[in-house]
Parts: sequence; structure tokens; C-alpha cells
Amino acid sequence: MRWLVTGGVGFIGYHVSRALLTRGDEVSIADDFSDAPYPRAEKLRNERDLRAEFPSVTIARACVTDREAMAPLVAGCHGVLHLAGLAGVRPSFREPARYSRVNIEGSATMLELARAAGCNRFVFASSSSVYGNSTPLPAREDAPCVVPESPYAASKRAAELVTAAIGQIAREMPITALRFFTVYGPRQRPEMAITLFMRAVLAGRPITLFGDGSMRRDFTHVSDIAAGVLAAMDRAPAGFRAYNLGSGAPVTLRELVDQLERAASRRAVIEPANVPAGDVDATFADISRARDELGWTPKVALADGLETVRDWVSAHP
Repeated sequence: MRWLVTGGVGFIGYHVSRALLTRGDEVSIADDFSDAPYPRAEKLRNERDLRAEFPSVTIARACVTDREAMAPLVAGCHGVLHLAGLAGVRPSFREPARYSRVNIEGSATMLELARAAGCNRFVFASSSSVYGNSTPLPAREDAPCVVPESPYAASKRAAELVTAAIGQIAREMPITALRFFTVYGPRQRPEMAITLFMRAVLAGRPITLFGDGSMRRDFTHVSDIAAGVLAAMDRAPAGFRAYNLGSGAPVTLRELVDQLERAASRRAVIEPANVPAGDVDATFADISRARDELGWTPKVALADGLETVRDWVSAHP
């Protein structure tokens, strides 16, 4: 198989691209190497590491909203894995129009190009953020997603709706939305909680804990996410279909800190703060659809996953 992976030098993109290359697939990567929210320096390191390990990989600098730049990259591919986009709840309040353009228009553009090029399938990154606070937990894919808590969440849900609508005239094509739940692991965005907290705890700096520590998150290790993405690329059925990829075992932020302390062998210094706008009370995935239809289940326990973050942070101060 030959895949175009957009956002392939980002956090999840690196791990999925590496997994595809490891199993022998051909991979072309498109990334605009923008600097936020994932730092450009991290993308450049991911690019260097991929090229060093897999000289056959091709990496182009292009933005998914640029139809002319993306069209020749899609040509000849069996499928498109669309991971590019703007992530982050809090930054989306500062640039809602940019988030809408990249996440909605970019997704529609890539699906249009994939169809025009005769690609066999289209898989793209959505988010657990689409559920908001109004969806009953554990969140199921067929539950209502109608009250987004941030422009980021709205843009991801809108991307799902647009691609599902396009799917009405492409019923034979698998169009698969993957709702990722709080992904962590080596190479994570440095401002995300687990990497940020681990660096602070190891250095003896305080960490900021929002609210009373009772917010729950369904933390999912990036290796499990990569396995789920490959399962969807291989097995998702024709038509539009959404899948939750999460651990299915949420923990409170207080419990997260306790496990971080054990992994770091150090006590955390905690500074409380108010919960920022857009943060949901809890994320909790019902993963039965991915298990039953894709044959996927997460394997990495939080304690083990935190050790991989500790090792990465220690090796890359």
C-alpha cells in the first residue's frame, strides 16, 4: 500500500508513519511545518529521525488547504491518512477562524482530492472533544455531539459532518473518523499535561493543577493510537464511520499526579488554578465499536506509558 500521511511529522503523525514504514508500506508525508501548537523544532527532529531510519520516505512541505500543492502528492496513493490540523482547545479561542479554515476546509479539500485521485480509503483525525459536556459517559459514537465547548471541538465535529455529507456520493469509499482521547507518549506536544508535568516534576518545578483535581481524562498511549489507526486503515467498512480510540479507563488529574510521582520517583509541587474555558469535565471512551469492528484494544497501562514519557523527557531535556 502507498499512503499519503498529512501531518506526518507531528506527534501522532510520526508514530503512525513509522508504524506504516516498519510494516513495509510506502509513505509520503505532507506537513506545513508550522510552529504552533506543535513546535517546528519538534517537527524537524521527527523529520530527521524518520529520514535516518527510513531513507525511502518522502516528505513535502505543503498545507492541506492548498489544493494545487496537495493534488500531485495524492496522485498514485492507495489511501489518504489525514492527520494534519490545528490541535488544542485553549489556543482555538484566540484563532477560531484559523482553526475552522484548517480543520474544516483542509479536511474537505483532502477528501475531494482523494476521491478525484481514485484512492481506496480516507482516514482522518477527529477528537474526543466533539462530545463536550452534554454527551452521556462513557461516550458512544452514536451519541449526540451537538454542544461543542470550544472552537477546536466545533471544527472537528464540523469536519466530521462535511466528510460524512461528501460520503453520500461516495458510498463505496471508507471514510473513517477517529476520535482520539487525550493521547500521550514520547514526542508529545511539550505544553500538554503529561509531558509538561513530567518535566516539571523531574526538575523540581511546580505544576499547575486545574480545579480540585477531580476532572477525569481518558489518557491513551500513542502506541495504542498508532495501532488503532492502522486497524482502521486496514479494516474500516465502506461509507462514513466514526470510531473512539481511547483507553476506556479514565483517571482523575489527582490520580494522574500520583502516578507521575511514582514514575518520576519524586514528589510534585502543586499550584492550584481555575479551570480554563473550553476544558470538559471528563472524557471517557466507549471503545466497543473499535474492538468489535476493527479488532483493536488498547494495551498500554497508564503506569507503563508514563515510564515511556519519563524516559523520553530524561533523554531530551
